[in-house]
Amino acid sequence: MIYRPVVDQFPVIPALDPWSAAVFAAAFLGALALTVRRPAYGACALIAVMPFALYREVFSTAMTLPRPVLLGVLVGLTTYRGAFAVLRSRPMFWIGGALLAYTCATALSGIGAAHLDLVLRETFKDLEYLLVLVAAYVCYRLDPDADCTLGALAGVTVAVSLSALAQEVIGAPSGLYVGNAVVPRIAGVLEGPNQLAGYYDLAIPALGAWAVTKRTTLAAAALALATAADVLTFSRSGLLAVGAAAVLLVVVYGRPMLVALRPAYAGFAAGVAVIAGWGIYVHSANVFRMSIESAYAGGVGNRKELWAAAIRMFLRHPLTGVGAGNYELELPFYGVLGVRTHANSWYLQSLAEGGILLFGATLAMLAAFAVTFARAVRRSPWISGALAGTLALALHQIADYLVFFPKIGGTWWVLAGIACAALP
Repeated sequence: MIYRPVVDQFPVIPALDPWSAAVFAAAFLGALALTVRRPAYGACALIAVMPFALYREVFSTAMTLPRPVLLGVLVGLTTYRGAFAVLRSRPMFWIGGALLAYTCATALSGIGAAHLDLVLRETFKDLEYLLVLVAAYVCYRLDPDADCTLGALAGVTVAVSLSALAQEVIGAPSGLYVGNAVVPRIAGVLEGPNQLAGYYDLAIPALGAWAVTKRTTLAAAALALATAADVLTFSRSGLLAVGAAAVLLVVVYGRPMLVALRPAYAGFAAGVAVIAGWGIYVHSANVFRMSIESAYAGGVGNRKELWAAAIRMFLRHPLTGVGAGNYELELPFYGVLGVRTHANSWYLQSLAEGGILLFGATLAMLAAFAVTFARAVRRSPWISGALAGTLALALHQIADYLVFFPKIGGTWWVLAGIACAALP
C-alpha cells in the first residue's frame, strides 16, 4: 500500500433515506428527552453535535444533524413554565438584537439579487443561528451546570481533533505543495483546514479560559490535541488569531493563565515537531509556510483576485450588494473565470453581497459582543472565553469567510448564548 498524504474528496450529498431519517428522528427525540430531564443536558447536546453534519438532501436543501437536535432542545424547553421569559434580559437584547439586525440586512440584500433562492438560504441560516443562541441561552440560564457543559466541549473537541490528526496517516482533503511533494493539511470532520482552524478559534479560547479555574484531565487533553491539530492545518490566519485570543486571556487573568496554558504549549510543540518531520522528508523549510501559498486545492482562485472582485461588486451595488450567497455565481461577471468560491474575507464578502447595510450590521454585531462581554469579562470563563473566541474569529475572518459554515457559526452562537446566560 502506498501512502497518499492527500486523498481527493468529491462530496455528493445523498438523498434522505429511511436509515438517515431514523437517525434524525432519534436525534430529535434524544435531544428532547435530555432537555426535559435537565436543560443543561440540552446545552451539552448543542455543543456536542455542532461539528458534525450527516448531510442529507431534503427538498433541494441540505438537512444536517444539528437541526433536529436544535428542534428537540427548543421543544424540550417548552415543558418548563415561563422558560422563555428570561429572554427579556439586557444581554439578549443586545446580542440577539444585533443578530436579528444582521439577519434583516441579509434579507434586504435580496433587492435586485440575481439568485433570490440563495438569499433565502442565507437568511434562514441566520434565523437558525438566532434559534441556536436562544436555545443555548435559555438552557444555561435555567440550569447553569458548568461541569456538564465544559465536559461536553472538551469531549467534542477531543473527538474533532482525533478525526483531524488521523488524516496525517489516512490522508487529508487538501495539502501544501513543497517542491515535488505534497504535505497534508488536516481538516477532520470540518469542511477544510481553514474551517477546522476556525472551529479552534472558538474551542481553544473557551478551554483555555476554563483552565485557570477548573483543571480536568479531559479538558487538558482537549486543549493539547486541539492546539496540535490547529498547527497542522497550516492556517496562518488561524494560528495568529488563536495567539491573539491567548494574549487577551493573559491580559484578563495574568500569570495564572500562562501556567494554565501548559497543555497548549505541549500541543503546539508537538504540532511543530510533526511539521519539522515533514520538512526533513521534503528537504525544505518551506513547510512552515513562511514564503509559499497552498496550491493544491485548485479551482478556488487566490485572495488578490477574489478581494478585487468583491470590491468591484460593492462599488457597483454599494447599498445592498449583489445578494447574500450570490458572490460565487457573480464572479465570472467581475473578471474571475473558472472559480466558484467565497471572497476569503467575511468583511469583503459582506460588502460584496450586502453592501453598506450588511457590512454595517457585521461591525455592529461584533461591537455588541465587545461591549456586552468586556464589562463582565472576569465573571465567568464562559464570558472571557466567548470574548477571546470572538476576537479570534473576527481576526481570522479578515482572510477567510467562516461563519458561512454552520459547524463554525453554530458553535459560535452556542458559546455566545451560554456566555450571555453567565452574565449578571
